[in-house]
Amino acid sequence: MENTTTIRVRYKDTDQMGVVYNGNYFTWFEIGRVEFLRDLGIRYLDMEKMGVYTAVAEAYCKYIKPARYDDEIVIKTKIRRLTDVRLEFEYSLYRKEDNELIATGYTTHAFVDKNIRPINFKKQHPDIWKRLKETI
Repeated sequence: MENTTTIRVRYKDTDQMGVVYNGNYFTWFEIGRVEFLRDLGIRYLDMEKMGVYTAVAEAYCKYIKPARYDDEIVIKTKIRRLTDVRLEFEYSLYRKEDNELIATGYTTHAFVDKNIRPINFKKQHPDIWKRLKETI
């Protein structure tokens, strides 16, 4: 399963050259994964109420083409890997106007509790884990 979300580059997202600041891509990755989970009926807020958090363990972005002010960006998100204790999302970002691939990346998350201690998500929440696994 792949989620598709579209956002528009705001002026504040760009530098003096009119190019999107590189750190904003990770914000877009976050938007993509939140919407991916929402499509599955899983909200981060609900997970936190259950005492489950997803701490970023690794993040990577390959910048291919620049994004600029007022571009519409299509964020494609899918689960790349899922284990009992980790979740990895993969992202592809496209400029909507010309369908040009502008960046790819991934984030790896550890399932943790409120004290940032690892938890076995599969064991504690097998129903949600199964829904995630079915998307791969």
